[in-house]
Amino acid sequence: MSSLPGRLLNFKTPPWVLPAFGYAISLASLVWVYWGFDWKPELLRFIRSDWRWVTVALIADVAVYFIQAWRWRVLLSPVKRVSYLRSVQAVYVGLFANEVLPLRSGELIRSYVLGRWTEIPFSVTLSSAVLERLFDGIWLAVGFLVISPFLDLPGYLINVAYILCGLLLAVAAMLGVVMFGKHHAHAAVSSSRWSATLWHVVEGLHQMGNSPSFYISAIASLFYLGMQIAPIYALARGYELDLPLGAAAVVLVVLRLGTVLPQAPGNVGGFQFFTVVGLGLFGIDKAIATGFATAAFMIVTVPLWLGGLIAVAVTGLKIRDLQAHAQSNLRNTAKDVAGAGSSR
Repeated sequence: MSSLPGRLLNFKTPPWVLPAFGYAISLASLVWVYWGFDWKPELLRFIRSDWRWVTVALIADVAVYFIQAWRWRVLLSPVKRVSYLRSVQAVYVGLFANEVLPLRSGELIRSYVLGRWTEIPFSVTLSSAVLERLFDGIWLAVGFLVISPFLDLPGYLINVAYILCGLLLAVAAMLGVVMFGKHHAHAAVSSSRWSATLWHVVEGLHQMGNSPSFYISAIASLFYLGMQIAPIYALARGYELDLPLGAAAVVLVVLRLGTVLPQAPGNVGGFQFFTVVGLGLFGIDKAIATGFATAAFMIVTVPLWLGGLIAVAVTGLKIRDLQAHAQSNLRNTAKDVAGAGSSR
């Protein structure tokens, strides 16, 4: 009979647990946001909005992802010159996947799609996606540290933010070892299956991390996040809410940090919850904030659905097929590296 420690080490979490946890968070968030919500006055408020500002919010939201595609192209430039159109298509495929699949599968899928179109190794495209999220996380952490002393933030939000900041620093340090000290990276990575996958993912980081494009992409990430303030600010103007540009930035930071946790596809529930929480910091009534959050969710979602449907159609595959191919590539990558490590 195996020992208790052995059984604990061999224990695997059922695959449905994490998605179920995400759906539970989203459901609880939706209940809190919409419990007792009167749709009629807020629907009238949306209809009477200044549609010039609503249009600006819509255009700004679309522009955000064209900036992301440009940043991705710049980051990959030391490896291979990528068509800007292809990078835009891959970004929208990933965004669409995030809207319809749980656990943000879009990051994996967009990496697979771009690699398939450009013949860049899957490990390299996935490494670049990891770097993008690292850039975003660093700027969000900086933003949170700057604004938190000036706001009466909920205790749970502060605790979650500091935990995420700590995890971010750990990941940044680990990736830094690989990018700037590749020959010592094996000392920081064990021989487990998960670590083998991680090692293969970061193989491409060394080449990207030692190029000027790395620093250009890092600066572009600040612009990318800054552009995400524009839809919030423009929609607030359309709603005739007294929300200064700095306050819109705070709402964005709260929203992005809050939706890091696993949730239902499209961050439904979490998006509304943290938008309402962010607006509440500036004294905006919950009913008005809920109507705003609902309108903002639609403005963010509709372009992703339309652009994503077109981008997926270009691939000639269904989104589930793309997910299966991407996951297969990840598993094969893990096996190859695990085998290489055991043969040394």
